[in-house]
Amino acid sequence: MNEARILAPHALLPTGWARDVLLAWDADGRLTSVQAGASAAADVPRAAGPVLPGMPNLHSHAFQRGFAGLTEYRSVAQGADPAGADSFWSWRTQMYRFALRLSPGTLEAIATQLYIEMLRSGYTSVCEFHYVHHDIDGKPYADAAEMSLRLLRAAARAGIGMTLLPVLYQTAGFGDKPPMAEQRRFLHDTDAMLKLLERLAPACREHGARLGLAPHSLRAVPQQSLAHALAGLHAMDPTAPVHIHIAEQQREVDDCIAWTGIRPVEWLLDHAEVDARWCLVHATHMDWDERRRLAHSGAVAGICPTTEANLGDGVFEAAPYLAQHGAWGIGSDSHASVSVAEELRMFEYGQRLALQQRNVLASESHMQVADHLYLEAVAGGARASGRAVAGLAPGQQADFVVLDSAHPALAGLDGAQALATHVFANHGHETLAEVRTAGRCRVQHGAHPLQAEAGRLFVAARASLLGD
Repeated sequence: MNEARILAPHALLPTGWARDVLLAWDADGRLTSVQAGASAAADVPRAAGPVLPGMPNLHSHAFQRGFAGLTEYRSVAQGADPAGADSFWSWRTQMYRFALRLSPGTLEAIATQLYIEMLRSGYTSVCEFHYVHHDIDGKPYADAAEMSLRLLRAAARAGIGMTLLPVLYQTAGFGDKPPMAEQRRFLHDTDAMLKLLERLAPACREHGARLGLAPHSLRAVPQQSLAHALAGLHAMDPTAPVHIHIAEQQREVDDCIAWTGIRPVEWLLDHAEVDARWCLVHATHMDWDERRRLAHSGAVAGICPTTEANLGDGVFEAAPYLAQHGAWGIGSDSHASVSVAEELRMFEYGQRLALQQRNVLASESHMQVADHLYLEAVAGGARASGRAVAGLAPGQQADFVVLDSAHPALAGLDGAQALATHVFANHGHETLAEVRTAGRCRVQHGAHPLQAEAGRLFVAARASLLGD
């Protein structure tokens, strides 16, 4: 068997840190052996520092990177909070304006740049929650999969793994409220969505991507459509991942209670077979019983701390959810930030601010909070992606990140100390020596081979979208 190997001085395995770990993977990029306490021949490469599993990014709207940073001013627009405060709802109005101008080419340019940024940060796979499907007038492209195929192409060029999640979007609110004109590029009837999935299945296989489905939210997909879509999806692939936005804002919760009499997470758990195939994105506003039931379902809570902070959504109450052994992972969502370390740091710091405590998300088995955050996020992100990217173990993909022990911030530190410094001392990708997906080196010391070209195309795409 043709294998590649590397010897890590320290490696973060699913059970914790180990020393002198020999990693081996085959020509398909699958780990065949992970051996701690190993010695290796002189010709086996040595990692430049501690080795971490690659991080899955479980929630992305790629096109939104194109206007990140450009909505940071007071705006009370149509659809904003009735009390007059700037909120998610006013931000959404601005997002719609940007989405209405996207072309296939500008989407591909933005996504390619974004996926390179993700790799440089240490994300090695992405779940793309994709809802801009149609042409500017709301009519399908000649190939209904045009925009989805552009995302697959961008991921392949960058070298990041992908779970593609076409979004089913039908209504503007609870009670089958008719969609708004600004939502015309998102809309599918259920049968058309299932046809799109059939069209995308071979393309995903060709690109090594996983295909799932994202009912946008309870407010955007009526109950009958949700049931029909899930039945059709799982007839094609019984293990396909399902992602849904839920309970992100208090107004969404209030609207759900007004229409159904119960809270959104409770409603979903009552009306769908929510299990380990599911990722409930945000799930920010849950009561005690919803947290308990979600944790016991096996589904993943998709936490996007920098986006949730940027949009003023609220803080996920993590301690009681984790006490129930609930699964979770991280996503960069609207890409106000594209940083694994910042996402994990913000998650922990939100809990500290709310509870006025430190190291809230450590555990009895992992007293180092960075270790616990990192391992839990990898495990939950892998489950949400439906891909074999659950860490440094045989049978998993050889997605990994090498910390740079030559960097002054990490020099002389063991694996746990280096990871804690990387996450909590805010050095970003400067402390990453290497990022690999399927065993292939994609980034070395912050540099990706396509970043200059991708950057130029991104700048041109953004300029065309922001121009009058």
